[in-house]
Amino acid sequence: MEWTEQQLQLYIQEIQMPSQAHAEAAQQHSDQLTKPPGSLGKLELVASQLAAITGELWPDMSKRTVVIMAGDHGVCEEGVSAFPSSVTPQMVYNFLNGGAAVNVLARAAHADVVCVDIGVAAKLEHEGLVSRKVMLGTNNMVKGAAMTREQAIQGIAVGITLAEDLYAKGTRMFATGEMGIGNTTASAAIVSVMTGLTVKQAAGRGTGIHDSMLQHKISVIEKAITLNHPSSSDPLDVLSKVGGMEIAGLVGVIIGAAKLRCPVVLDGYISTAAALLAAALAPISKGYMIASHQSQEPGHIHALSALGLAPCIQLDLRVGEGTGAVLCFHFIDAALKLMQEMATFASAGVDGRTDT
Repeated sequence: MEWTEQQLQLYIQEIQMPSQAHAEAAQQHSDQLTKPPGSLGKLELVASQLAAITGELWPDMSKRTVVIMAGDHGVCEEGVSAFPSSVTPQMVYNFLNGGAAVNVLARAAHADVVCVDIGVAAKLEHEGLVSRKVMLGTNNMVKGAAMTREQAIQGIAVGITLAEDLYAKGTRMFATGEMGIGNTTASAAIVSVMTGLTVKQAAGRGTGIHDSMLQHKISVIEKAITLNHPSSSDPLDVLSKVGGMEIAGLVGVIIGAAKLRCPVVLDGYISTAAALLAAALAPISKGYMIASHQSQEPGHIHALSALGLAPCIQLDLRVGEGTGAVLCFHFIDAALKLMQEMATFASAGVDGRTDT
């Protein structure tokens, strides 16, 4: 069943604010642990956020899933990537066969990997593939809108319903992953429109393009924005005109996770572009987002700042796939373990502060 824009808005209205009371309770407990208050930095902040999100001081995050949305981009016709579009379906099979970086890291983090064909420009068949194709790749955004508004809504709906399905199977923490040659071009366009950054500030090297290709990529994005006039006040307009189908799917995963009161760990630049759109559609969803890392894409830190998020780690990643988000699962596990297992001043017989 196809979703209407009204259905999407009604779903968004059901998202609840994270519990400030639970966040405060978690912080109060943290302040009683045998350490100076606040000395565990972001670990303490994440623990408090998880309590606020779930309504539990010690939430069980052992069932976690990275969702890899895969889709192709018509703008690749303009020569904006160092790799051809044929790599998208090839990498999808790599994910499904367990050979990609995200698979290796997910195994180490005891996380499931779910790969979704939402917009790959090829017919894919594999027993492990989740096939939810909305279109065979987006249209070339320098010649018109990347997709229709209706297709953008259907892409978001795919992400929402997938999050609901995975939740029903036990998932309680989500990570956003993606695959789509050309998607840093679409993401830079989205970030530029939604944050006010210039295209030059928003666009990076993506798959590792050289200087002249980067300048060409910038001019292509500028041309697409000039042609399509996406409105920053209408995130569906931005998504449909200069976005990608895998980005639409990630918008839905983020919104769905927020509705289900589950944390959603953002990966890199593409995921954060999706998060900007999700936050514009559903402002409360920002409280459910955890920024895993700061990537090498120059616009990424500005996009995170626009969301009010700070990255947990910085490893100079730019591989995508959900790799940084999966690595952040270890950080989150550490935050929860500290809350659950560290002794308090009282239980350890250690004197507390005397300067209060």
